[in-house]
Amino acid sequence: MFGLNKIIPVEPNINFLGLRKKFLIFSIVAIIISICLLTVKGLNLGIDFKGGTLIEVSTKNTSIGELRDMLSENFNDVSLQEFGSKDKILIRLQNKSNQESIETVNEVKNLIQDKVLEFRRSEFVGPTISSELLLRGFQAVSFALIAILIYIWLRFEWQFGFGAVVALTHDVLFTLGLLSVFNVEFSLATIAAILTIAGYSINDTVVIFDRVRENLRKYKKMELVEIFNLSVNNTLSRTVMTSLTTLLALFSLFIFGGEVIRPFALTMIIGVVIGTYSSVFIAVPTLLIFKFRPQDEND
Repeated sequence: MFGLNKIIPVEPNINFLGLRKKFLIFSIVAIIISICLLTVKGLNLGIDFKGGTLIEVSTKNTSIGELRDMLSENFNDVSLQEFGSKDKILIRLQNKSNQESIETVNEVKNLIQDKVLEFRRSEFVGPTISSELLLRGFQAVSFALIAILIYIWLRFEWQFGFGAVVALTHDVLFTLGLLSVFNVEFSLATIAAILTIAGYSINDTVVIFDRVRENLRKYKKMELVEIFNLSVNNTLSRTVMTSLTTLLALFSLFIFGGEVIRPFALTMIIGVVIGTYSSVFIAVPTLLIFKFRPQDEND
């Protein structure tokens, strides 16, 4: 019968810590690029954070360019994209000053009604609400990181908490950078995905940290690098199995879940891969900064 041991040896002995410098350089470069992208390009803010009106339409024989030309005469900020198929179009636009959503929708209908089979739905978010939602979203992520730091500090030692927060900060910045690269819509669902990623990543990290603490007590004479390598290898099958089963579910959502849930699923897929990577190559190597057993230096 096929089992996980067909993929991973029963007692793996992979030198993860031996690769830490290469992956550290890779992560530093990736984070710098992510910060530059977020500063210069920014995120593809959805209607939740940008404010304005979103309209989904089913079109006749027309193109996005033709619809954009028709709408841009009356609206300064217009964004159109295909939504699942070529005849389904999402229209995002900024409302005119003091203009209500219903007036905006009616104006759009009058402009493009000859090119549209059906106006499927419309949503409106005011600029004040959207800016507050964006602020609250980033506050939620920040508070989650602080809460995780306190939790790890109480469960283990503060050194473990430091390593966990470094890994989680890495995960968030790396994920946001990739969202900017792929131009994924950043909405409230994306914020929820990032918070879920933080929980998933810290779960992986806690499992490895727990084995690190156990091995520190068990192997008094073993060098720290060897102990950390042993701990990662001890939990490798569990880490891989958890990641693979989670990714199977997420790819199913991404492929079959439809356009509405696709940004959430893609964010989760990116986050799960990065979170698994950071638990092994960021969180654990960070512990080498600290001397857990200074008495060993005299042995």
